[in-house]
Amino acid sequence: MDVVIYHNPDCGTSRNTLAMIRGAGIEPHVVEYLKTPPNRILVRQLAERAGVSIRDLLREKGTPFVELALDDATLTNDQLLDAIAEHPILLNRPLVVSPKGVALCRPSEKVLDLLPAQQGEFVKEDGERVVDAHGRRVATA
Repeated sequence: MDVVIYHNPDCGTSRNTLAMIRGAGIEPHVVEYLKTPPNRILVRQLAERAGVSIRDLLREKGTPFVELALDDATLTNDQLLDAIAEHPILLNRPLVVSPKGVALCRPSEKVLDLLPAQQGEFVKEDGERVVDAHGRRVATA
């Protein structure tokens, strides 16, 4: 299975998502989007394929979101794409592309819908058990 993850190694959610992909026996194409940002066309396509708006792909925490006044509802998609192109940190992560679809994997467990079954137990960095020893998703509250 060919999988791509738009990844930030400094992000726990992104690291957990990458680990779950590997836990399914897949070595994905890892795109560190801060080093190699996707172009505007690709960001637009990823949003469309994920079924979300460009605005839904914006990250606020740890970014210049407030300084750039990106909460202004009158901003167009093109203006939001301009901001992401200029400041790739604004692109929320991790975005995952697989033959089963595209998703912004927040929370990281969303990636499980895009993958074959996990090969054994998976526990997040914070100790939360996501998949049991039989590869089955653990119900969360």
